[in-house]
Amino acid sequence: MILPSTVIASVLPVYLLIVAGAVLRKLGVVREEHDAGVLQLANAVMLPCFILDKILGSAVLKSGTVVLWSMGLGFGMILVGLLTGWLVGRLIGLKRGAGMRTFALSAGCQNFGFTAVPVVEILWGTGALALLFVHNIGVVTAIWSVGVMVLCGERGLSWRKLINGPVVAVTIGLILVAMGVDSQVTGAGRKAISMIGVGAFPVSILITGCTMVDLIRSERPDWRVIVGSSLVRLGLVPLAILSAAKYLPLSTELRQVLVVQAAMPAGMTSIMMTQLYGGRTAVAIQIVTITTVLSFLTLPWIIAWGSDWVGLKAMLP
Repeated sequence: MILPSTVIASVLPVYLLIVAGAVLRKLGVVREEHDAGVLQLANAVMLPCFILDKILGSAVLKSGTVVLWSMGLGFGMILVGLLTGWLVGRLIGLKRGAGMRTFALSAGCQNFGFTAVPVVEILWGTGALALLFVHNIGVVTAIWSVGVMVLCGERGLSWRKLINGPVVAVTIGLILVAMGVDSQVTGAGRKAISMIGVGAFPVSILITGCTMVDLIRSERPDWRVIVGSSLVRLGLVPLAILSAAKYLPLSTELRQVLVVQAAMPAGMTSIMMTQLYGGRTAVAIQIVTITTVLSFLTLPWIIAWGSDWVGLKAMLP
């Protein structure tokens, strides 16, 4: 059995980077005007390089069935999260026009990127990490289609939001793997890709810590939102994701991805979406902040218990 203390030791660097970002913001070393440029560099250049480096040569991605299951579950689990968020939002008395839609979106969508990636790599290795990026195509599609509909009633898919560096990198990587030429990407070019990509997540997580300080200072807590979102994001949805990992006919790597996804706090994407589509940004900020803080306590237990229940063993240092 994987012990929670072992998981804590493995994922502690991620949380230390968040704390470091908060401290640097407080000291004025990393200012707000730095955030957009740094995140743009990370998302458009560093992250695609990191993704390509991990996908190329990944044996698990040679199976079309595994790839389709990954994308499908990425999409499907977001739908489960949105529905759960909507039902709990009604239960705690939220109404449309007063935070109900924002609650459903923010509580229902996990942090599938910046926090999840280093945790998956630490616990499970490169095979599961490559599959996570494929899984996230389904997540992104669900968020920018059904998520937008939930938030503002807008119908249709925001295709432009799906055309970004990470999605393009995953697509190119899968094509190269399917053609069987991914192993030929070697030498100085491959090394340069690896060097550029290695800092993508440390830098992004650091900026996340900076941003969270700004958010915490700007909003007063609503205890209905705090308790309800914690129940959804750290209780009900993890149980649903872990059930899928246990009972569906999935590859070991995809089960590993789902166990980590189950433990993730709410994603910061919801804050951006409320700003774009007129949702209740204050509600999204509270949900992201409280679930991220609480996840330091819940994440080790969800991963440890979930791994044991599903029947996984971690590749821990």
